[in-house]
Amino acid sequence: MLKYVKKYWLFCLLAPLFMVGEVAMDLIQPDMMADIVDNGVLKSDIALIISMGVKMILTVLVGGFCGVMCGVFANIAAQGFGNDLRKDLFSRIMNLSFQQTDKFSTGSLVTRLTNDVTQVQNMVMMMVRSLVRNGVMFLGGIFMLYQQSPKFALVAACGLPFVVFFAVFFLKKTAPLFSIVQKKLDGINHIMQETVAGARVVKAYVKEEYELGRFDEANDALCAENLRVQSLLAFMSPCMNIVLNLCVVAVIIVGGYTVQTGGSITPGNTMAAITYLAQILHGVTFMANIFQTFSRAKASAERINEVLNSPEVITGGQHDGATAAKGAIEFRNVSFAYPGSEAENVLRNISFRVEPGETLGIIGATASGKSTLVHLIPRFYDATEGEVLVDGVNVKDYDLTALREKIAIVLQKAELYSRSIADNISWAKNDATPWEIKKAAEIAQADDFICGKSGGYYTPVTEGGHSLSGGQKQRISIARALLKEHEILIFDDSTSALDLKTEAALYQALREECPDVTKIIIAQRIASIKGADRIAVLDDGGLSAIGTHEELMQQSEIYQDIYRSQLQEGGEA
Repeated sequence: MLKYVKKYWLFCLLAPLFMVGEVAMDLIQPDMMADIVDNGVLKSDIALIISMGVKMILTVLVGGFCGVMCGVFANIAAQGFGNDLRKDLFSRIMNLSFQQTDKFSTGSLVTRLTNDVTQVQNMVMMMVRSLVRNGVMFLGGIFMLYQQSPKFALVAACGLPFVVFFAVFFLKKTAPLFSIVQKKLDGINHIMQETVAGARVVKAYVKEEYELGRFDEANDALCAENLRVQSLLAFMSPCMNIVLNLCVVAVIIVGGYTVQTGGSITPGNTMAAITYLAQILHGVTFMANIFQTFSRAKASAERINEVLNSPEVITGGQHDGATAAKGAIEFRNVSFAYPGSEAENVLRNISFRVEPGETLGIIGATASGKSTLVHLIPRFYDATEGEVLVDGVNVKDYDLTALREKIAIVLQKAELYSRSIADNISWAKNDATPWEIKKAAEIAQADDFICGKSGGYYTPVTEGGHSLSGGQKQRISIARALLKEHEILIFDDSTSALDLKTEAALYQALREECPDVTKIIIAQRIASIKGADRIAVLDDGGLSAIGTHEELMQQSEIYQDIYRSQLQEGGEA
């Protein structure tokens, strides 16, 4: 975390300096008040009272100015620190592999990016402001208290060990609990994220009460843990205040006795000593609260570092993507098992080649490994065994950006964002012209329904694309992929919500407009891939057969079964 603070070293230096100035003004005032009492009030010297009063006002003004400047510089340092840390953390999250994202969970990553960063940011603010203030107040108060009388300093020395004992005792008890509190907060964010994202499913199944129960349970757990922490801390302040008040009583007794016996201590000294003593012990109390913040921030910093320091599972190579071939894909004896899974391989010994410009359809039963297969091409995951090659180069040797720039992929779930339809399409190409956006939409068979909307291409899309039908969302996602410059186009069951007529028009447009692009089309319907150059049939993670529709109808029993179930029994009639 220090590297984020170093950038703002000047502000981290100026803030404590001004804070020292503010504390110095605070420490001068009790001594000035003692002078007013002893030499002004008791001796009826009005002129001294007025002059000292003016000096105290000036002291307050100087202290106030120093306090304001300290606050400004401390906020610049803390806010800048939080801003940089949050950006780097978000950047790291964006570069996490799917494996790592699954490990942390979305709710936990949201907590780390928001609440945990705020906790560490508050710690930086405390370090450059409150820690300096209370530290200087503590040391300066002891010095000024000794100046009033060594007897008063002795009283403070007797009380301090008890204050320190209570602070250490309660902080030691509560420090381990802060990590638990943050994990409970993870749980709440996780449930919130799941429930909001799946709100339509919740309502469709009338599960509002069930989800409310889950949230209540997680929220009660967080509340109970917070209550446990705060209950322990609630004992700390009263214990410290008891010590403080006993010390004040002791100062009054010592001061009063000394005044009565004609000692060197004056009433003004006693009043000043009480103020200094309060400053010292309050400083210790606030230091305890600061250490509480540090304990909480330490737990948050560890969670943040867990993400920042997580090793890169998918690392890029050196190949810049320049190849003679454009769009060739080859699988050589590829097997794959999901990381951390003890189950058998999802894919087993897959080998085939797709030539540039060829269209390969992929079909198979549910959970046969179709989506997993195409996810290995852009390296969402890495093959456990074997090699995946693009244009004759192992995908592991590519620079990740260079590899993924070759590929446009439309996933099963159409992901749209809260912006206009045009912005959603042009998301793949920032400098896309309106003509390019419209052309991509026309190929994707989306232009007609977009132009039929009141706002046309500038119609806003609600969060998650809920203002559009499933087929409309898929066509916008396809248009976005087509707008991207690519050599390989992958459809991961991304036309499932389209009717056969629209789907046929889409594939016809792709053949005409993108003849040189290699296409891989995953589908559940034979009608969707019947016209592909070749069709791969997956069965339980293995490649059962590959060939044209006609060849598979002669050679593959699995393909024949799918065909009969869909076409001869009315499934696609």
